[in-house]
Amino acid sequence: QVQLVESGGGLVQPGGSLRLSCAASGSIFSINAMGWYRQTPGKQRELVAIITGGGSTNVADSVKGRFTISRDNAKNTTYLQMNSLKLEDTAVYYCWADLKPSQLRRTPLWGQGTQVTVSS
Repeated sequence: QVQLVESGGGLVQPGGSLRLSCAASGSIFSINAMGWYRQTPGKQRELVAIITGGGSTNVADSVKGRFTISRDNAKNTTYLQMNSLKLEDTAVYYCWADLKPSQLRRTPLWGQGTQVTVSS
C-alpha cells in the first residue's frame, strides 16, 4: 500500500519558520509531481506549491518569496520550507503526489494533513 506521511507542522509565532516533510512509502515505480495544498474551515483547498520530477516549481503568489518547495527523489520526499509566517498561513497542509505504483498504473495520492498554526 502506497501512502504519504507528513510531518513538521505545529505552532509558531508570526515571522517564524517551519519545515514540512512528506515521504512516500510503499511500492512505488516512480513519482511525477509532488506538492502542498492547504485548507482552512469553510474554504476550498488551495495550491501552495508544486514541484515536478525534474525540479521545476510553481509557488502560489500568496507565499512567493517566503515558502520554498524542494524534493529528494532518492528518498521519495518533498519538503516545504516556510519562512516569515503570517497569521493567514494558518491551515491544515496536505501533501499531494502524482505517482505510479507500477509501470502501468498512475494515481494521485493525498497525505493525512498536518496542522500549521501561526499565532502570537
